Amino acid sequence: MPSAPSTACARKPTAAKSRNSSIQGPLRFRAKYCPPDGRPRNRLSRYVTECGTRFQFVGPVGIEPAPAHMLRAIDTPGVRWLASTPEAREGSRIMRFARAGRAVLVGAAALAAIYGVAYAVAWTRTDNSGLARSIAWGEADVDDHTRFPSRAVPASGTAYVYEKAEGYPDGLPATIAVPGGKKLGELLAASETTAFLVIKDDRLVYEHYFNGSSHDAVQTSFSVAKSFASALLGAAIADGKIGSVDDPVTRYLPELLERDPRFADIAIRHLVTMSSGLHYEEYGLPWSDDALTYYDADLRGLALRKTRVEEPPGLRFHYNNYNPLLLGMILERATGQSVAAYLSEKIWKPVGAEADASWSIDSNEHGFEKMESGVNARAIDFAKLGSLYLHRGEFNGRRILPAEWIDNSTAPALPTGLAFSSGYGRWWWTHGAESLGAYYSARGNKGQFVFVFPSKGLVVTRHGRDYGGVDWSAVAEAVASGF
Repeated sequence: MPSAPSTACARKPTAAKSRNSSIQGPLRFRAKYCPPDGRPRNRLSRYVTECGTRFQFVGPVGIEPAPAHMLRAIDTPGVRWLASTPEAREGSRIMRFARAGRAVLVGAAALAAIYGVAYAVAWTRTDNSGLARSIAWGEADVDDHTRFPSRAVPASGTAYVYEKAEGYPDGLPATIAVPGGKKLGELLAASETTAFLVIKDDRLVYEHYFNGSSHDAVQTSFSVAKSFASALLGAAIADGKIGSVDDPVTRYLPELLERDPRFADIAIRHLVTMSSGLHYEEYGLPWSDDALTYYDADLRGLALRKTRVEEPPGLRFHYNNYNPLLLGMILERATGQSVAAYLSEKIWKPVGAEADASWSIDSNEHGFEKMESGVNARAIDFAKLGSLYLHRGEFNGRRILPAEWIDNSTAPALPTGLAFSSGYGRWWWTHGAESLGAYYSARGNKGQFVFVFPSKGLVVTRHGRDYGGVDWSAVAEAVASGF
């Protein structure tokens, strides 16, 4: 029996030596025994160390004398207890890590199983659930136009065909040097490009398709759709359907006032210049505003329910996809028809589109155009939007939009000194290059572009499956500089 424990020894426990073992180290024993209260106990995490010749108990409150019943348990023949050396402690640590690793793997497997079930269920709900779409479809993709339902945008049946320039379809000047030192065709083929067109003075100079695409293939717009929506706003104002860009949004959407009277301060102008002051979170699936405005199956309800005034309008640029949703509802109510039908009437037929387009909608049940991203058409017909703007609202000698609307839409819209004050108009991006003068572009996710260079009489369009690691503004500038 060991000597009675003493509290005099207060040095930090070090490697201890059990009288039943020559193994050095903290003694952790696992033994079921009967302490004085007579109830069996199983001590799994108790450490006994030796201080001189006396044992001490390292318990939850620190170092204290080892109780007599514990000392008796240590000395009892046949009692199973564990003592460990530093090496054994390392092995024990490895075992703990292994057990933790197994727990992580089991947890991961359980989560994978849960996600698998959720994923399978999500695929059955993509017709009417934005959350299901977010889970099943994941990140936005250029093929999403095949997943969303859509509304047709009929063409007139009389197509405008660009005259072919000398050297078509490779009529670019040989002096053009694109970034990276590659030839233009090599760069396009290697950068996930699907279509690249150059139109100079209304003649088609360059037209090539890559990575399985073709002249008749459908390209998607992503946010180039906003530039089409901007054109429709100009048409609605010209038609007298909407008073002006200074109309408050609540004139057309009075229900917003029921949630917050500050909506009355937001004008249509603030929507199309991305300065509405509405709260917006861009990133993260599945509940960010980016995901909701892209995937939700009731975009009207979402915009009326979810929009929240964060600050007074006009203070700063903040890219926000609730803005085009609100404008889409304004266009519907002001014109009395769907946005797709209005696009067909005011733009698609007048420019002589080669083929019908479509505008993706949120769902068959609610039937609202995806105003932020959903126009789907041939590349050649996207280029006609550029030609319409190049000629300040005229196309093939026909006035379609007011010249003043084009000028105001493609000039910087925000007061000098604000973020993006020199880079954004009315859902058109504005640019400038010393040798090219001011130019502007419609642009969408994954590298969808319509560039317009007024000083060169030039339209450059690029569509692709992704950006391909290329600065497409620099490529367009290089092409424009060659003329």
